[in-house]
Parts: sequence; C-alpha cells; structure tokens
Amino acid sequence: MLRRAAQRAGQQLLRAKSGLQHQQERFLNVHEYQGAQIMSQYGINVPPGVPVFEVGQVGPAAAKMTDEAGEVVVKSQILAGGRGLGKFTNGLQGGVHICKASEAQKLAEKMLGETLVTKQSGAKGKPVNTLYIAQKMKLKREMYFAILLDRSTAGPVMIGCSEGGTSIEDLAEKFPEKICKIPIDIRTGITDEQAMQMVEGLGVTTDKKAAAEQIKGLYHLFVEKDCTMVEVNPLAETDTELMAADAKLGFDDNAAFRQPDLFALRDESQEDPREVAAGKYDLNYIGLDGSIGCMVNGAGLAMATMDIIKLRGGSPANFLDVGGNASEDQVVAAFKILTSDPQVKAILVNIFGGIMRCDVIASGIVNAAKQVGVNVPLIVRLEGTNVERGKEILKTSAMNLISANDLDDAAAKAVASIA
Repeated sequence: MLRRAAQRAGQQLLRAKSGLQHQQERFLNVHEYQGAQIMSQYGINVPPGVPVFEVGQVGPAAAKMTDEAGEVVVKSQILAGGRGLGKFTNGLQGGVHICKASEAQKLAEKMLGETLVTKQSGAKGKPVNTLYIAQKMKLKREMYFAILLDRSTAGPVMIGCSEGGTSIEDLAEKFPEKICKIPIDIRTGITDEQAMQMVEGLGVTTDKKAAAEQIKGLYHLFVEKDCTMVEVNPLAETDTELMAADAKLGFDDNAAFRQPDLFALRDESQEDPREVAAGKYDLNYIGLDGSIGCMVNGAGLAMATMDIIKLRGGSPANFLDVGGNASEDQVVAAFKILTSDPQVKAILVNIFGGIMRCDVIASGIVNAAKQVGVNVPLIVRLEGTNVERGKEILKTSAMNLISANDLDDAAAKAVASIA
C-alpha cells in the first residue's frame, strides 16, 4: 500500500513537471452511466438513461427517454471532464447534445467510434465507445456536493456549495462563503445532524428530510464501495427532490480484492495501452513526450535519471520503474513497451544492483534485448553488487550496447546517440 501511495505521488509530480494533464492512472474510474447504476443501488435519485454501444440501439433508447417536447440528451462516455465543450476529431463540436429524439441516431453516427478531445483528455483525446441517452430533466437549481478523503482529519469530508454546475475551484473563488465542509468520523459514520447540516448548507428548498437521506446514501456509497471520491456536480433540485444530475466516482485500487464486480467495470480503452501493459507485469510506467526511453529500478533513481537527461539537453520519453527484484519476463515486457513508442530514439537503462546482483541484471538485459530486438541505441549503466561481472557480461554479449560509467555519463551518451 505504501509503495502504491508513493507511486501515485510520483505520478502526480511527473505530470506537474512535464506540464501534462494528470490522468486516471491506478485509480479506478467508471463512466457516467455506470456511476448512475451504482448510485441507484443506494437509493440516490439519478436521471433516467440508457447506455448504447451501437448506432442501431440509439433509436429505441431515444424513443424511451424522450420528454414531452420530443427531446433527449446524448452524452459521450469518456473518462475525462469537459465533454460538453470538447470537440471530436471529425469536426463535431461538443460531446453532449440536446436534440430531437428523431435526430439522435444521425447525431450518434458522428459520435460513436470517434475520438473526443477535451481540456482534460490530452491532445490525443479519448475514444467514444458508449453513448448515454438520457432524459432531459427540468432542474430548478444546481448545487455542488462531494465526499473526499481529508488528510488533516484522517477521514472523509463532505464539501457542499449552494452554487454548482462549474468547477469547485471557480465556486470557491467566487463564493467562498457558500462552501460548507463537514468532516466525518469514520468510526461512527455520518449522523442525522451532519446530513441535515449539509442540506441547510446547500440551501435545499424541497423536502429536507428526504434530501438528508440522499446525502446519507452518498456517504454509504463512499464507504461501502471503497471510494476515493464521490463528486456530484451538479447536485440538482427539481420541483420535488434532489437529483445527482452528473457524478464522478473514483475507487481505491487497493480495494480491488474486496470489489471484484466493481473493478470488472474498468475500461482499458480509456487508458494509455502502454500503461495497461505495464500494469499487467507490475511495472510502474508513465508515458511522456520525449525521445529517450528510460528503464530504471527505483522511483527515486528514475526521477534522477529523467532530471539528468533533461540537464544534458535531452527529453525523457517515459518514467519506468522495474522495481528492485525484476524478473527477466518483466525486463522483456519493459523493452517491448519502450520499443513500441515511435518517439523513442534511444533507450537508457540505469540499474543500481542492491537487492539484485548486477551480473543477474546484465544477463536479463542482454537476453531481453535479444528477444525483443532493440533497434535504437541502447545505453546501459550498472552500479552495485557484482558490477564488474555485470559489465563483462554486457561487453561480451555481442550486442551493440553503449556502456556508461556513471549516471551523468549515461545521460550524455544517450543524448549524443540521437544528436
């Protein structure tokens, strides 16, 4: 658990350093329609909707969800925010549309199977493999509600705002006095008083007792499903009740053994395929946008390697930590991932043989590189136990390897190899 926590912190730092948008690595996220299905199990009011996976399913779903004006809402299902303001690579503007039910299928033809780019998806965008045909709701007022884990109180905290429909950062800046924060003691759980306090903070005007039950239902979902986050934005008010008009749910991957049905919902098509492949071999990988692929054992050493590559005028193509006890199969998988990236023009292997001996590591590198067929410059730096024997194995391998004496030498040679 500590290793995964450190890995997550490292991922966040890497994204910040590289200027890339942090994606949903290692935390399970589910699509909107899946979240609605999960919330409904806890008695939470959600807009009626039908997921569709083929264009032929759109017509019947739209006929079922049409309102009195003959309209429906067609929502792209991707694991990234900003769908409404996104743009498809085929030119269609917007990933969420209100349209006549009779026009839904024609619109769906331009959305299903296409790629949607949003401010949170990255430049490559996300594939739209599912649409959610939802009923258009009459919402009187929009609010914000979330449950998160709070470090300061070492437990869940409820956050609410009587204004909603936009990011909580914007809400907090514009309406700081309207932000309501209520920490919950994880040992006793949410109380009736706390639920009602949140209802009052949200400014609910409909049945407040029923609204408090909705808040309690969201808390029970948070705890029982091992959530890292439950964010409902907007939490809307109709003429009669509260409704989770849109929600984002995140789940702790450490709880996968407790939630097998939940984790079966994982949509790998929304993730970087290299990161998916790395996860299957217990490798810690994050794709970046440079040209020098890195294979290192240890997160700290990997970060230092990337920094020195940058210092030497190069740019790392990835973060890849094979761990302190990597097997040959893992090294083979690591080489396959690195060589599958067309941006990679050279590979730098930086290994400190502490737990593992350098001669064992060197044999694994040579065998793996031969098996995969590395066609770019391969720079290897070894240090630690049996390092001389390891270097001898590399020297006599008959492979076109570039040996380096230390990390700075390795980075300089890697950059020079593609100059």
